[in-house]
Amino acid sequence: MTPAKKNTAWSLIRLFWVSQERWPARGLLALIVAMNLAIVYINVRLNSWSAQFYNALESKDTAHFRPLLLSFTTLALGYIVLAVYALYFKQMLGFRWRRWLTADYLHRWLGEHAFYRIERDRLADNPDQRIADDLQSLATTTLALSLDLLSTVVTLVSFVVILWSLAGPLLAHVAGHAVSIPGYMVWAAAAYALLGSFAMHRFGRPLVGVNYQQQRVEANFRFGLVRLRENAESIALYDGARAEAAHAATLFERIRDNWRLVMRYTKRLTLVSSLYGQIAVVLPLALAAPRYFAGAFSFGVLIQIGRAFDTVSDSLSWFINSYATLAEWRATVNRLCEFRDLLEAPPPEAGGIELRMAEGAAVRTHGLQIALPNGQPLLRVPDLRIARGGRWLVRGPSGAGKSTLLRALCGLWHFGSGSIVRPAAHVLFVPQRSYLPLGSLRDVLAYPDAASAHDDAAYQEVLGAVGLAPLAASLDEQTSWSSRLSPGEQQRLAFARVLLQRPELLVLDEATSALDPAAEHALYALLLQRLPEVTLISVAHREALQAFHPHTVDLAPGAAGKGGAPMQYAPA
Repeated sequence: MTPAKKNTAWSLIRLFWVSQERWPARGLLALIVAMNLAIVYINVRLNSWSAQFYNALESKDTAHFRPLLLSFTTLALGYIVLAVYALYFKQMLGFRWRRWLTADYLHRWLGEHAFYRIERDRLADNPDQRIADDLQSLATTTLALSLDLLSTVVTLVSFVVILWSLAGPLLAHVAGHAVSIPGYMVWAAAAYALLGSFAMHRFGRPLVGVNYQQQRVEANFRFGLVRLRENAESIALYDGARAEAAHAATLFERIRDNWRLVMRYTKRLTLVSSLYGQIAVVLPLALAAPRYFAGAFSFGVLIQIGRAFDTVSDSLSWFINSYATLAEWRATVNRLCEFRDLLEAPPPEAGGIELRMAEGAAVRTHGLQIALPNGQPLLRVPDLRIARGGRWLVRGPSGAGKSTLLRALCGLWHFGSGSIVRPAAHVLFVPQRSYLPLGSLRDVLAYPDAASAHDDAAYQEVLGAVGLAPLAASLDEQTSWSSRLSPGEQQRLAFARVLLQRPELLVLDEATSALDPAAEHALYALLLQRLPEVTLISVAHREALQAFHPHTVDLAPGAAGKGGAPMQYAPA
């Protein structure tokens, strides 16, 4: 069950700013803020310069014209330098923030098998997209919006003072009485921005939801294409290209349907924004024209008032101008908060099967009952004791719970009750199809250790021992080994990995199912020859493997609804 939402946008944002990276980050932020304030100061100076420049043009004052051009050049160069380096340092800070968030989320996602639990229980869609794309968007967009808002507020305060003092009061006659409205241009700009903000929110509010859904359907489509690429050979053997094309088309149709909603609401936003912007071109001049025609100020001051009005109106319209970005940002934050709630929540199966580690202990179970995630009983396990160096074969029909029992022994399955005690020593679980990471062959063989953990001679020796000697010349080759090797070769490679890592407890789940009986026999014989003291638990259907396992566990078929499948064990 998905836990109740507890993370908020603020709790997500503050993580970085109170972390061990806080002082370098705060220093960079202070530098960027100082540069933005300097840019605001230059804009104020340019506003004053515009009045002097247009007055010089109107009066044909050549004596002041050239100095004004030189002054503009100085201000413009300062603006360019500040703008360039403010952006540079903002990108630097944004990436540092993203790097920290990525490391934190990866730690939580990969820690305590949270990634396995989330996938197993289908708790969140596309965690990879949330980590790769959403974290990048959170860092860069939050920083951009915050700094832009700060600059906007400072600009607003600065230009409100300018506009209030330059425009002066408006004298109007109402019912035969003269009425003076001080700072009328400021009030007009505020009213205009308020009206535009209301219209923008009214027409653009649904964008938050459709942007959230757009991110989801885009990720689903990309994930489908990745799975197609990873399973290219199987799809080709099934001649399944037509079915995959139909599936991809279905996923893309969902993108199209949601994109139509994005287009619809973006069209509304663009209409409101365009109308707002076009009116703003002429509105300040129209409002200031009566006092200009009355001779209250010069043409240069009229231009200065118009620009100040535009700046004030634009500052007050920050919400309008940023609405689409805010909608995407809100959708991103919602996805990350939802994901972090899952990562921070205790596993829902906590309190089920208890797994304890003990130094040098045998594998023991007590009162173990394994259940499905919905609580339905799956398997009753009599109390077992698997001594160090013991070899046990687990058999039973499909669906009896063999692999689930092994998952419980490895700590991946907690649904049920009872306890398991397991050695704290090195444990290696080998499934039917082992994971082969991207990288060189030595990376694949050493996984999850570093490739430097073994020398070339060790790699070449184990490859030859398991029947993969021709691959010894390809240790440095970078390729997708899971696609290049056949299922049987992959299982041989898994045994080579076992020989390298020499675990004390080895769990094999149908680890030789793709091999012929002779190859299977040879690999098991090799394994017990090289690792005579290993504690071995195997799941397999072939009777021939009984020769390697003195003890057998039979999972007999039973009705899960009547307490689960009973389990019997006896010496072979």
